Amino acid sequence: MSFVPGLAVYVHWPFCRSKCPYCDFNSQAVESIDEHRWQTALLRELAYFAEQTQERPVSSLFFGGGTPSLMQPETVAALIAEVRRRWPLVDDLEITLEANPTSAEAGRFQAFRGAGINRLSVGVQSFDDRALGFLGRGHTAAEARAAVDLAAKWFPRFSFDLIYGRPGQTAAAWRNELGEALSVAGEHLSLYQLGIEPGTEFHRAGIRETDEETAATLYDSTQNLLAAAGLPAYEISNHARPGGECRHNLGYWLGGDYLGIGPGAHCRLSGDGRTEAAHRVGKPESWLAAVERDGFGTAKRVLLGPQERRDEVVMMGLRLTQGIERKRFSLLIGRRLEEALEADRLERLIDGGFLVLDGAGLRATAAGRRRLNAVLAELLA
Repeated sequence: MSFVPGLAVYVHWPFCRSKCPYCDFNSQAVESIDEHRWQTALLRELAYFAEQTQERPVSSLFFGGGTPSLMQPETVAALIAEVRRRWPLVDDLEITLEANPTSAEAGRFQAFRGAGINRLSVGVQSFDDRALGFLGRGHTAAEARAAVDLAAKWFPRFSFDLIYGRPGQTAAAWRNELGEALSVAGEHLSLYQLGIEPGTEFHRAGIRETDEETAATLYDSTQNLLAAAGLPAYEISNHARPGGECRHNLGYWLGGDYLGIGPGAHCRLSGDGRTEAAHRVGKPESWLAAVERDGFGTAKRVLLGPQERRDEVVMMGLRLTQGIERKRFSLLIGRRLEEALEADRLERLIDGGFLVLDGAGLRATAAGRRRLNAVLAELLA
């Protein structure tokens, strides 16, 4: 994988038809909004930050949420046009939009393609109606299959998500579901184990995560089946055919700079040996008022200290199968890997079979990726 990220631009659309019980993202369910007002505010904040980064080539644009497929295609087209006008762009600019597979939203796929979207990410989550009901999804399995077919028809690149590790799910049932997914998959699949996060409806209801042994079995089945099908993991939860990786997310995992627009969006911008972290006001109506008043909705901005930046680059980079490349780490951190990490901790994790450090760089083994949170806690303590 030889991708070198430019500036990644992220646009957050915080609205959904309903809030999924597992979701802890910055999103809210609404019946209607004043879309013209929201379009104007997003364009205004985009223009404000473009003035500070206008010489930097943009390599990806990502519409996330929330549910961006609830946006009018005209709003999407206006934002794409503004990015094209404000920044220099790489030749193969990746423009992704996250979409739900309800019939109403899938009916907009052709219009989103006409607006300039060239990669669609569909939130399928399951091809089983009972599982979709448990997950609180607003679509059926039939709608999910139809949406994937439409994505393949209208977009040169597409992906879809599935959630596994649901209560009572067996390895055999998951293999069957993966088999169906692979029969319609394109170049990319995102496969997430169900996590029960504080503040979610599932957490309040006392639903428990799958036990560690079952989770490991499901994870291993996922890795083996998708690798055999030609979609190996390039990141903990993401699989792709060679060249099919999501370049926008790769920018995050490689420690690249990114600009976030919209409620709750985050930024990392570097220069002159410093990295600034910022995030926008989270509450949608408060963000909107701030942008209409000031032209931007930043809640906080801070300079990351050397250790904070090191920790961030290591935590993101070890999610990748390729790990952290030596030259890039030195470029981002200004130190060699061996100098930046505590030698005894690193040695213990290497001896335990969780990490590998060689001429290419530092990466997690299969066992290390399976227990990555624990590995990172030990390495960066």
